[in-house]
Amino acid sequence: MAYEHGDFDTTLAAAAGEDPALYVELRLAFIESLSGHLDLLKRARCDGNWAMAALRLKGLAASFHSSALIELAEDALTSAPGEPTIVRKIERYRDEFS
Repeated sequence: MAYEHGDFDTTLAAAAGEDPALYVELRLAFIESLSGHLDLLKRARCDGNWAMAALRLKGLAASFHSSALIELAEDALTSAPGEPTIVRKIERYRDEFS
């Protein structure tokens, strides 16, 4: 699943205005936050921690209008803790985005 350019880029452009450096900074902040939430998801071993990490990931995705990441977070919410296919899909999303 490749990341979508449209809504995400529009959101960043609106937030950054005419400041290209701010655009880059916001994009990097998103990637850093995504990596942190993914790390929490990977380390979660119980239902509660897994759900909390997935909800945080979904919140990040919603904040930046990333529908593909919202969908992945929802998939995580309905999966068992540590589900490797979900983790790999989110890692792939992050890697393609970076």
